[in-house]
Amino acid sequence: MRKRRELSAVAGRTGQIKPNDILLFCTLRNEKRRLPYFLQYYRQQGVQHFLFVDNGSDDGSREFLEAQPDVSLWSTTASYKRSRFGVDWMNWLLRKYGQDHWCVVVDVDEFLVYPFCDTRPIAALTDWLDSSGVRSFGTMMLDMYPRGPVQAETYVEGQNPFDIAAWFDSGNYIISRNPEYRNLWIQGGPRARLFFPDRPQEAPALNKIPLIKWHRSYTFVNSTHMLLPRGLNLVYDDRGGEKASGVLLHAKFLDTFIDKSEEEIERKEHYGESREYKAYVRQMQNSPVLWNKWSEKYINWRQLEILGLMSKGNWA
Repeated sequence: MRKRRELSAVAGRTGQIKPNDILLFCTLRNEKRRLPYFLQYYRQQGVQHFLFVDNGSDDGSREFLEAQPDVSLWSTTASYKRSRFGVDWMNWLLRKYGQDHWCVVVDVDEFLVYPFCDTRPIAALTDWLDSSGVRSFGTMMLDMYPRGPVQAETYVEGQNPFDIAAWFDSGNYIISRNPEYRNLWIQGGPRARLFFPDRPQEAPALNKIPLIKWHRSYTFVNSTHMLLPRGLNLVYDDRGGEKASGVLLHAKFLDTFIDKSEEEIERKEHYGESREYKAYVRQMQNSPVLWNKWSEKYINWRQLEILGLMSKGNWA
């Protein structure tokens, strides 16, 4: 509640939000190159309104978003770290504007893939979740990468990032359960094998809950990895069945990756004194290739279901 005072309204279009609109919430800094495709993707999937927090961008991101007719925008130069890495800002906006809406909460490099996403909008999924009495939808984050060196091909503004970063690890994942919050904890993939080979327990978490039918009593605890009340984290079936789930395609590994990592090390605004970004920079100086002979090229959601990375459950 206190952190709301750090946000200044830049473009207030929340009056346009209608009762059944699907909303998207996102915090960003200096992501102008990514924004056109990000907005295009989620507009096509059926998001009706976007609520952004811009954390001190100086690359034109703020001006670009301010001009978008379906965007409400807040700005802050306050500490990302002291807002619990943006979670406090998001929780406030969700509390104020997300009540009784299905809300997508993602970063600007995360793209939600769900069952039948090639033929059905997000509203078809949320209608089914409503009819099933389900209020949260879980995903695994899937790191995508190019065939060659990350910096070899330039990402152009407006381009589909998966034209470049089309590959992923189909295995090499460890899953455990957090006994306190009861959420799954997934680690592995290319970041674990390349950047944390000797410290897999320090690899980034890949479990996320990016789609929620929001209520003002809810709160994110740690990014979108887990929520309170704890029942919202039960997005899996531990009795032998399957719950519908999706994947967040993660377009982190583009040619902007090294510059972004170096900037975040200098800012020291990320978890663990930017330990994750320091690991990235150490390895990226050698121009490593994330691709290996076990890599899979992305085709569609059905491929991910066959590989066991997501499920349509009993949604037909």
